[in-house]
Amino acid sequence: MDANDDIPSPSPRIFDRYASSSDDDSQPSYPSLHSTNRRLDYMIQFLDRNLLPQHSSSPNAFLPEFVAKGGGQGIFTLPDRRALHPNRPPHLELRPHPLRETQFGRFLKTIATTDRQLWAGSESGAVRVWEFKDLYEEGEEEDAAPFRESSALSSNGNAAVTCMVGDEGNGLVWSGHRDGRIRGWKMDCESGGFKEWLSGQAHRGPVLSIIFTWDVWSGSEGGNIRIWPWEAIDNALSLTMEERHMASLLMERSFVDLRSQVAVNGFSSILNSDIKCLLSDNIRAKVWSAGYLSFALWDARTRELLKVVNIDGQIENRVELSLVPDFAMEDEIKMKIVTSSKKEKTQSSFGFFQQSRNAIMGAADAVRRVAAKGGFVDDSRRIEALTIAIDGMIWVGCANGLLIQWDGNGNRIQDFQHHPSAVLCLCSFGSQLWAGYASGTVQVLDLEGNRLGRWVAHSNSVLQMAIGAGYIYTLAKHGGIRGWNITSPGPLDSILRSELTAKGFLYTRIENLTILTGTWNVGQGRASMGSLETWLHSAVSDVGIIVIGLQEVEMGAGFLAMSAVRETVGRDGSAVGQWWLDLIDETLRDMMERKSQDMMGKKLHERKMYERVGSRQLASMLIAVWVEGNLKPHVGDIDAAAVPCGFGRAIGNKGAVGLRLRVYDRIFCFVNCHFAAHLEAVGRRNADFDHVYRTMTFSRPSNVFNTAAAGASSAVQMLRGANAMGAHSVEAMPELSEADMVVFLGDFNYRLDGVSYDEARDFISQRSFDWLRERDQLRAEMEAGNVFQGMREAVITFAPTYKFDKHIAGLSGYDSGEKKRIPAWCDRILYRDSRRTLGSECSLDSPVVSSVSQYESCMDVTDSDHKPVICIFSVEIARIDESVRRQEFGDVMRSNEEIRCKIEELYKIPETIVSTNNIILQNQDTSILRITNKCVESNALFEIVCQGESTIKDDGQASDHHPRGSFGFPLWLQVLLQPLV
Repeated sequence: MDANDDIPSPSPRIFDRYASSSDDDSQPSYPSLHSTNRRLDYMIQFLDRNLLPQHSSSPNAFLPEFVAKGGGQGIFTLPDRRALHPNRPPHLELRPHPLRETQFGRFLKTIATTDRQLWAGSESGAVRVWEFKDLYEEGEEEDAAPFRESSALSSNGNAAVTCMVGDEGNGLVWSGHRDGRIRGWKMDCESGGFKEWLSGQAHRGPVLSIIFTWDVWSGSEGGNIRIWPWEAIDNALSLTMEERHMASLLMERSFVDLRSQVAVNGFSSILNSDIKCLLSDNIRAKVWSAGYLSFALWDARTRELLKVVNIDGQIENRVELSLVPDFAMEDEIKMKIVTSSKKEKTQSSFGFFQQSRNAIMGAADAVRRVAAKGGFVDDSRRIEALTIAIDGMIWVGCANGLLIQWDGNGNRIQDFQHHPSAVLCLCSFGSQLWAGYASGTVQVLDLEGNRLGRWVAHSNSVLQMAIGAGYIYTLAKHGGIRGWNITSPGPLDSILRSELTAKGFLYTRIENLTILTGTWNVGQGRASMGSLETWLHSAVSDVGIIVIGLQEVEMGAGFLAMSAVRETVGRDGSAVGQWWLDLIDETLRDMMERKSQDMMGKKLHERKMYERVGSRQLASMLIAVWVEGNLKPHVGDIDAAAVPCGFGRAIGNKGAVGLRLRVYDRIFCFVNCHFAAHLEAVGRRNADFDHVYRTMTFSRPSNVFNTAAAGASSAVQMLRGANAMGAHSVEAMPELSEADMVVFLGDFNYRLDGVSYDEARDFISQRSFDWLRERDQLRAEMEAGNVFQGMREAVITFAPTYKFDKHIAGLSGYDSGEKKRIPAWCDRILYRDSRRTLGSECSLDSPVVSSVSQYESCMDVTDSDHKPVICIFSVEIARIDESVRRQEFGDVMRSNEEIRCKIEELYKIPETIVSTNNIILQNQDTSILRITNKCVESNALFEIVCQGESTIKDDGQASDHHPRGSFGFPLWLQVLLQPLV
C-alpha cells in the first residue's frame, strides 16, 4: 500500500458540504472566449430566425403534405423534449448522456462525494473527480463539467470499480473493485494528478459494498464481510513512500473476517447471501448488512452480531438457522457435507430428524442460491438499497418498488408502494428521502413516507445517488450525471425554470440535417450497382444520413422457418442480406469517390465517406443506416428491433424491422415494413401497423457493434417516457411513441379501390394522379384515423410503383400477365416529427421539425416488380449546448437575488444554546453536550461530527493530531440522544 507523511487538514463543518463553493463572490467566474463566441453565434441565429423579416424558408422548397387523422392522444402523444420540462425541476447537467459507442468498457458504475468533490468509478477501473467549485465551468470532454481522471487499472476490465465511499477524516476515497481489491485514493490538487495511497486484496470475489465507520467495512459474495481496523489504516498512512510495500502487507494482513467469527458463535448459515448493501448507523454505533432477503445488525464497536431479521420483519435466531430465507452460498454445500458427521456428535440437543431436516433445508437453500446467481430465480422482494434518515429510521428499497421503514433496532415499521419499478438507490438529506428507480424516475418523500414529488430524471435506470454542494446527484445507467437542487420540489424550481427559459436562445443551436430514406421490394432478385446508383443518385448531395429498407430479399418456406429459428437464439441476417449490404456499401463509396474527382481543383467542403452504423434483418426484410463521416461523432446509441406479423405473429414474411439512433441528443426511429397483401386485406394491414407500433421494442444493439453493448443498452425493459408517468401503463406507451422523429417506410401493400386495370393505366398515362389518389386505400384509412395516426406523407406526384414486369422500363411495364394486377402505390414513406402545430418552426417546444424536399419513385430501375422510392427530409434539430447551459445555470444561481435569499434562509441556524464540559479521556465520566433549539417555528436539523483528536501536552499545546471522518465516531465517543419536551 502507499503511504504519505502529510497530515490532511481538518475537514470543514458537515453542513458546509451542501453550500456551493461557487457562491463565493470574491472569486467571480467568467465565461471563456470560446464559450462567449458560441453564445453570440446562437444569439445571431435566433435573431435571424425569429426577428429579421428576410428569414423565411420558401414554401416552394418543400412538398405539400397530407396529415392523417388521430394522434395527439394516448400512445400517439408527441414526446415532450423541452430542455426545461414542466413536470420536473430544472437540473444541472454535470455529465450529459454520452453515446454508448464511445463508452464500451468505460461506463460509470458508482458515485460518491467528499466535502469538496464528486467521485465516480468506471468499468475500466478508472476513477474521475469533479471539484464542486468547478460545477458550472466549461469542460473539455463530453460537454461535461471539468474533471480529472486516473488511468484504468486493468486493460481487461477485471478491476472495474463496484462501490465507493468517502473518508473525509483521512482525506481519502475508498473504492472497491471487481477483482476483490480495495483502494484508497487522494487527488494531488497542485499537480492535477491522482495518487493511489493505499491498496490491498480484500476478497477473492468482487467487492460489492463498502462503508466507513471509524473502520473500513467491505462486503463480498457468499456473506463475506471484512473489516480493516482504524489502527491498521492509521499505521499504514503513517509510513513513508519508501515503505509503501509494507503498508500493503500491513493492510492485507490486518483485516477481521466476520464470517469466521459468526461461525464460531453458531451463526454459520446466517451470512450466506452476497452482501450488496452495507449501512452505518453512527448514532447507535451499528452496521447493517443486507443479503437478498434479510439483514444482519452488528455492533460497530465490538463487531458482534446482534440480530438477524428477514425482509418480512421476522427475527431469526440460532435455533432456527435453517429457516433463514437467504440463499446458501455454493461452498456451503461442501461445508455441510464435510462437517455433517461432526455436527451429529456435538449437537446432541437435536434429534436425528431435526439434524437431517436442517441439512436438507440448507442444501435446498444452496440450490436456490446457485439458481439465483444463474438468473433462474427472480424474487421481486430482494433488497436493492439502504439508507438512514436524520431521525434514525432505516429505509430499504426493494426490487418490486416497495419502500420499507425500519427502526434502528431492526423492527419493521411500515411500507409504501409509490412506484412499480425497482428501487435501485436511496439517499436522505434533512427531512427528505430521495429514491431512484429502474424506470429512471426519482421520488422525494418526507420522513413519514408521504410523496412530495416525482419526475423522470433520466431516460435510463438511476443507479446511484450522492449529496454535495447543494445538489442530489443522480448517476444513470447510460453514464449521465445530473444534479438536482436539495430544495426540489420547491419554490426555487419555478424561479430557475423561468430564468433559464428566458436564456434559451443563448444555449440552443439549430442544426440542419438532410436524411435520405429509400424503400424497395426487390422481389427476391439481385440488382446491379448501376440500378442502385440510379435510385440513390441524391446521396452524392449534402445528405447526412441514408436509410435503406428492402423487402423480399429472400423468400421460401424453408428460409422463413430457418429465420424464425435463428430469431429465437438472438441471431439475424443471411448471406443474401449481407450481399445487399456490401453492394450498397460499394455503391456509396464509388459515388462519393467520383464526386471527389469531379470536384478536384474546386472549393469542396471536406467530407468523409458514408459509414454503415447499423442494420437488422428479419427473414425477408432488411433495414440499414449509413452516416456521413463528419456527422458520425454526433450519432450513436444504435439499437435494433424486429416484429413478425406473419402466421401467428411469428413468421417474418410480413412484419417490420427497425433501427433507433440518437442524433444530436434527439431520438430517431426508422421502421421498414411489409404488410399483408391483396386488395381486400385492408383491415389486416391496419392491424399489422398497430401491432408493429405497439410492440416494437429496441432491446438490443444493432449487429454492427460489439454485442458487449447489450448489457449497457437495455437489459431490462423499463417504464418509459416522461409522458407515461401517472397517465398510462407500460403496455400503453410503445417505445416508438417516445421518438422525436419516426419514419415508416416499406411495402405497405395498400391498393386502389373501385378502379379497373384499364382505368388505372389510362389515368397513369395522362399523369392524372389526383383522381387515383382519391381511391388510395391508405389515404382513406389515414383520413378516417384508422392507421398511421397523426403521421404525414408528402403528396404523391409519381406513378404507382406496383406491379411491373421485370426488365421493362417506363410506364409501359405494368403487369401484362394473365392476372393484370391493378397498379397501386404500395411502396410508401410516412413520418412523424415533434412539431406541435402544422407549419411550426423548430424550437425548444418542437425540437425536431422536418419537411420533405423530394418524394419520388425511380421508374428506370427494372430489377423487380416494384419500383424503388426515395424521400429526402430536411430536418431542423434544436440542439442544447449543455456546456453553455450549465454556465447559464450557475450564473442564475449566483446572481438571482430571490434565489440567493431563499438559499440563505435554508442555511440559517436557529438560536441555540450549547453547553459542554472539557472531555478528559483518562476517566470514564460522562460529559454532556446540550443543544437547545429556541426557534419555535421550525425544527433544527443537526449532525455531530468528530473531526479528530489530539494529545494535549503540559504546556497546553496540541500534538499528534489524528483526523477522523464524519461518517463515524471514534471509539471513545458515544452519543445518546435524549430529546427534551
